[in-house]
This record gives sequence, structure tokens and C-alpha cells, in this order.
Amino acid sequence: MKEKTYSCDVCHKNFTQKGSLNIHYRIHTGVKPFSCVVCHKSFSQKANLDVHFRTHTGAKPFSCNVCLKRFSRKCLLDQHYRIHTNEKPYSCDVCHKSFSQKNTLNAHQRTHTIEKPFTCNVCQKSFSHRSVLIAHHRTHTFEKPFSCKVCHKSFSQRSTLKAHHRTHTIEKPFSCDVCHKDFSHRSALNVHHRIHTFEKPYSCYICHRNFTQRSTLNVHYRTHTNEKPFSCEVCGKGFSQKTNLNTHLRTHTEEKPYSCDECGRRFSQRSNLNTHYRIHANEKPYSCSVCGKGFSQKTNLNTHLRTHTEEKPYSCDECGRRFSQRSNLNTHYRIHTNEKPYSCSVCDRSFSQKTCLNTHFLTHTNEKSFSCHMCGKAFSRKSNLNDHSWTHTIEKPYSCDVCGKGFSQKTNLNTHLRTHTKEKPYSCEVCGKGFSQKGNLTSHYVIHTDEKLFSCDVCGKIYSQKSNLNVHYRMHTKEKPYSCIICNKHFSQKIILNKHLLTHTNEKPFLCDVCHKHFAHKSNLTRHLKTHTNK
Repeated sequence: MKEKTYSCDVCHKNFTQKGSLNIHYRIHTGVKPFSCVVCHKSFSQKANLDVHFRTHTGAKPFSCNVCLKRFSRKCLLDQHYRIHTNEKPYSCDVCHKSFSQKNTLNAHQRTHTIEKPFTCNVCQKSFSHRSVLIAHHRTHTFEKPFSCKVCHKSFSQRSTLKAHHRTHTIEKPFSCDVCHKDFSHRSALNVHHRIHTFEKPYSCYICHRNFTQRSTLNVHYRTHTNEKPFSCEVCGKGFSQKTNLNTHLRTHTEEKPYSCDECGRRFSQRSNLNTHYRIHANEKPYSCSVCGKGFSQKTNLNTHLRTHTEEKPYSCDECGRRFSQRSNLNTHYRIHTNEKPYSCSVCDRSFSQKTCLNTHFLTHTNEKSFSCHMCGKAFSRKSNLNDHSWTHTIEKPYSCDVCGKGFSQKTNLNTHLRTHTKEKPYSCEVCGKGFSQKGNLTSHYVIHTDEKLFSCDVCGKIYSQKSNLNVHYRMHTKEKPYSCIICNKHFSQKIILNKHLLTHTNEKPFLCDVCHKHFAHKSNLTRHLKTHTNK
């Protein structure tokens, strides 16, 4: 006797049972008569509701007889068995790679076709996996259905919850059979294993570069598409990676979650903390192949190498000036735009560079964290300490090619050379007067603005520069912080100490252009020149 069949009027699919046809009809009608009493989600079949209900109860009635691991669904147990049997019945037609699950094969095949059949109905973004679409949809609904039983923290994905659970147990059940390193996730072990096999299964179809992880490939694709899906809610700046956005956000919040165990200094990025640790360990793993100098950071080595090649690859579009570092070019641009993005929280004064703001801030805190190991004097800036150190050594490694005068600093030599070339690169915008040093131009500006910001607390005298006020204070305090290392005589100003040192060295660096007589002090040369003009 021929078995009776029941046919669907819509798609003509045949069924042997009337009940199966009725259940099938719900696909076309959208009827879902079975509803969850906990979350009210609806299902077309009672069996599907029963499986769903286990997500609330945590029931796992199906147990593996090999490792005793439990599962909420029979199909999951069947898939799990293949781990023990190493059975991989599903093979890719393109590359012949085998898989233990059909859905894993389907997902893999999309790496060849770049097919993304699952589209988000909110933002229209497409995905190659339905599970990824479901997880993505929660970014719009802010739904976090998976909750930790220990700390009650909620997560949008079950896999993230499982990973989080291991932070409480410190469980690392997956071990590498090559180096025996342990991992808390199987996926992490799989990725790690590629270090040993040199396998890079994910290939960019544009430039054909290969990667060990799909996530790395996805991030790489954005270098071709210039896609920046992660946007800062504060300033609107876009980023290609979520981690870069998180790091950027700390520039607004000034959050520094990473702390040094040695000195307590805090950092906004772990990589910066790791680099900082090398200061304490005196570790310099990057060495210059030309001169052998060591560096704690690869970027510092690359910058240093340009001192040998004199390479300046970064050029200003406005004035054509070239720079060896992009950061210096970015800072230079602010001269043209007059941009000063760094503002002092105490006095609201703005600066074009973060380092200038940090230095300025020390005028409010009076912090002097750099101390001389010879005399104990403290300074607010490392550069000032370096300048001071030369007073102990009297070492002058930089020599003038014209007159032979030696200098302890390269910047001082460059400034001195202008006395020979008569070069005055710094010009006043008001009156056009030129200056050989930027500091002299800044001091000159006050003549036009009549601005005097710094006041003496003792006598009320006002100064346009903080340095002049500091020198003036010493009249009241009788402080003489600069001492001669030869005779131990003390002075209130560094310039007076430098003049005094000439009495020991018998150096006479000031030359008369008329009769070629030498003088130890510029004032003596000036006085002498009048003897020529009065003749």
C-alpha cells in the first residue's frame, strides 16, 4: 500500500505526517504559538521552546561519556563527540580543508567568496555569519542577556561570558602540545599554534597579504577602504579599531589605569607602561648599527638613525621646511595655524605643545623632580639639569669653527655662530627689528604690549619674565645657587658664574675686529671699542 503524503500548498514540499505539515505551515504564516514565560520570546515549535528554556534554567541533560562534559542540546553533544573521534566529515570544495561541523564549513566557504548574506536592518551592515549578526544587533539594542553568577556583570555574547568566568577561576584548560603554554580559550590556543606552524590562513584579496587571525585581516581591510567604524562621542574623531578608540578616549577623561610598581607613575596605555619599565631596568633592546647607541624604543632608534643619514622625509606644505619626525612637523604646523590645543587648568593659558604645558604647569606646583647628583640642586626640567651639570665638568664638546670658542651645549654654539654671520632669524611683527635668539624677541615684544605678568611678593616690583623675577628674588633671599667648582665662590646668576670662570681659565673669547685684542668680558670689549671710535 502506497504511503500517503501531505503537500504544502505554498512551496509544495511533501510530508508523511499531517502534524509535520501543520508545523511547516508556520514558516509561511509566521505563527509562533509557543511563548517563553520568562522572556516572552515566541517559537513555532514546542521542541524549540524547550531547548530555549534551558538558557534560563541552565539545564544540560546531555552528557559526554568520554569527558563527562554536559550540553543543553543533543546536536551539540553530537558535534562535541567529533573532538574525541577527530572526525571531520565536511570538506571544502575549494581548498579541501575539513571541518567537524556543517555550519563551520559554510562559514569557511565564505572566506573564498567574501559573501555576507546576513544584513543588519538598522545600519545595513552585512555579515558572513548569522551569529555575528545577532551579536552585532545587540550594539543597537544594548541587550546583554548573559550574566555572570559570581559578580553579576552582564555580557552581550555567551562566548564573552565564558571568557569572563575564567577571570574568577583562573582556569586555563587548553594546553599547547609544542611548548606547553596554557590558554583559557581554545580559540586562543588555535591562534597560538600558528606561531609554531607559521600558518597564515587568512589572505587579503586586494594585496594578498596573509594573516594568522581573521580579526587581524578584518582590521587590515580598513587600510584599503579607509573605514573608521569607531567614532569618539566627544570630538567625533574616527578610528579603525576599537582599542585605538578606547586609548583615544583617555585623552578626554585623562584616565591612566596602568601604574608603575617601581615609582607609581601612571599611564593611559599598557604599551607605554611596558616601555617605561625599561627605564628602571636600564633595558635598551634596540641598538644603532652605525654608532652602537642603545634605545629603549624602536621609534627612538628610527629617529636616531636619521641623525646619521640626515634624512628629513616630512615636509611642511606652507613653507617647505623639512623635518625628520612627523610629530615635529605636526607641532610646526601650529605656527601657521596659531593652534594651541593644550590649555592650563589653573590659569587657562594655552600652548601648542603638550611638553610646553607640562613645563608651564610646574610654575604652579613648584615641583622640581630632577636633582643634580653632584650638589643636590633640584630643577623642574631635565634640560635645565643637563645645562647645570656642565658647570661641574666645564666640559665643552662643541667648538666654533670660526674663533675656536667651546660650548657645553649645541644650541649655545648655534646661537654663538650668529655673532659671526650676523644672522637674525627672529623678527618682530610690530616694528620689524631682528634678533638672533627667540628669547630676546619674546622679551622685546613686551615693549609693544607693556605686559608685565610676574610680581615680587616682597617689594611689589613687576617683571615681564619669570626668569627675571627669580633673579630679582635672590636680592631679598641672598641666595647664590651657582658655585665655582675651582674656588667654591657662589653667585646669584649663572651668567656671573660664567664670567668668573674665565678668571681661572684665562680665556678671552671677545675679539676686537680693529686691533685683534682679546677680552674676557663683552663689557670690556665694548669699552675698548670706544677708544677706536674716539680717535
